[in-house]
Formats: sequence, structure tokens, C-alpha cells
Amino acid sequence: MYSNIPITETKKILDDVTRNNLVDTDTRQERLSWYDTITKQNYFRHKENITIQKEGLAMGAPSSSILSEIFLQHAEHSHLPYLTQKHKIINYFRYVDDILLIYDSTQTNIQTILENFKSIYPNLTFTGETEHENVLSFLDITIHKTPRNIKISIYRKPTFTDTIIPYTSNQPPQHKYSAVRFLYNRLNSYHLEKDEYQKELDTIHHILHNSSFPIPSRTQHTPKRPPPLPPTTESERILSTVTYSGKESKYITDLFRHSNIQVAFRTNSTSRNLLSHNTHQCDAFTQSGVYKLTCPGCGKAYIGQTGRYFTSRYHEHKLPSLTTRPPQISSDT
Repeated sequence: MYSNIPITETKKILDDVTRNNLVDTDTRQERLSWYDTITKQNYFRHKENITIQKEGLAMGAPSSSILSEIFLQHAEHSHLPYLTQKHKIINYFRYVDDILLIYDSTQTNIQTILENFKSIYPNLTFTGETEHENVLSFLDITIHKTPRNIKISIYRKPTFTDTIIPYTSNQPPQHKYSAVRFLYNRLNSYHLEKDEYQKELDTIHHILHNSSFPIPSRTQHTPKRPPPLPPTTESERILSTVTYSGKESKYITDLFRHSNIQVAFRTNSTSRNLLSHNTHQCDAFTQSGVYKLTCPGCGKAYIGQTGRYFTSRYHEHKLPSLTTRPPQISSDT
């Protein structure tokens, strides 16, 4: 979706939103300047190639989700009232790029709706999926239509595997139990009927069993949480990370439980470390990316971006008369 969001139109929408909310001129111009910087410097690296994304928002950029939401909300406010009235849509729900429509099939043609959606913004691609045998999946639930009402169940893709961090692995307990808490929180948050509730509970127990977790009792579905930290203000709180190496790490960090130091665990067994086969470290100056040149005389700095080696770009900056004390160069690849 991000690569299909129109850049020029989204900028105009952002400008109109700031004007309508009475944002002062300097702040508005600064935000538009940020927008131009974000959308024009869509560089990414694939293997040894530097590629520029010329259209749409950058894939993987944190700002893309916010900017795309601004565009989609504007599109809904501008066109949705007319479309819902024209096609007699009963209800419209959207989460990011997934849309759920409720309509009467005797009065509404879903194909006509898709054509109207596509005609508004040709860059955006809309595909439709209708219910089959009174069943439709949306996000992580399956909606079942009955003669009297509707009921829901938990949906899992056919490629689903019951794989979570094993209980016996050398990982921080907080990391191992995060998936377990999610499963139980979803179970108790969704309004499942008794049979669907029991079915999902059995599935969770099956997942826990395959990952060597202890199965909670009927009266205790969620693992115990550690006692909360004492209240502290943001200025007093100190954040720190510790590499988890076993029970000893947990014992050490527990010593700071009643202090203003908040400790989070990290691990070295990441996917990047496990799947990477690089046995040598590349010289940072034979790579590309963002660089900074600092003048040793006046202390002023220049920040730039290059798709070539840093050493090649540095020699282009170097003055012919400069023979001693070259600028200090640092890189961020």
C-alpha cells in the first residue's frame, strides 16, 4: 500500500489539515519541509545496489504508516458518505488496509463498489472477498453468519505453525511469556461463545505443550506478572539494557527492581546473527550511506548522503591545498 500512496496529494492534504487546525505558519512550513525530506530521500540498499523509490511512501519507514493514515482518512471523509449512500452500505470498518463492508446483497453489487473505489484513486488496488457458506475471515477472526445473529472464532492461516519461543530456551522470561500473554489476552478479550472459547483454549494448551510450557490450571490462565515498579517521574527514570545470559542476569536485574533504574533484556540470538554467514568485517569507509565531515579548524560540519564509497566521496570534498590535518570523517551505514 505504501508505494501506491500519492506523494503530491498527500502533501496538500497535510497542508490543509494543519491550516484547518490553526497551526502557525512557521510550524506548518517546518512540517512540510520534513515531509519533503522524508519523501524525496527514499534510498534503500539491496545487496550492493543503491535504489531510489521514485513513487509512493518508503517501505519500512516509520513515517509511512502515519502519512498513509492521513491520506486514507481524508479519502474516507471525502468520498465515503456518498459511496455508502449510493450503494446502500450498512456498515464500513477499516483497519490499516483491510476493509470490512456489511451490505444487503439484494440491493448492493460488490463488484460495482470495487469499480467505484478504483476510479477514485487508480494507484490504489482494491480486491474483494465475499463470504463463502456464511463464513468470512477478517484480520484474526472468522465471522460466522447464523439465521439469528453472527458469532466469531479465532482465525489462523493455513500456513500457521504452533511455534513460539520454547520454554527451555535461554531467553528472558519476559520474551518467552509475551506470546503466551497475547494468546490468553485475546481469548479473554474477544466475545467468543462457549464452544469457540473452549476450542481456542485447547489450541493454546496444544501450543504450550509443544513448546514445553507448563499448562496453567483452569483458575489461572495467564502467567503471573512481576510486581509493578515504584512510581517515578520521567526525569528520574533511567533506562538500561542487559544482555541475557541465564538466571544470573535475572538475579542481577532484580536488585534494581525498587530503584529508579528500569532494565530491559536483549539477546544475541537474533535472526540476523543466526542467519548471517559473514566471517569478516567490511571497512566502514568502503561502504555507502550517510556521512559527516567535520572541519578541524572551525569545527563546522557537513552532512551528506552518497551511494558510492565514503573514501571516493571524501576525495571529492578534499581541497587541493589541504595537505595536513584532514577533516574528521564519521559514517552511519
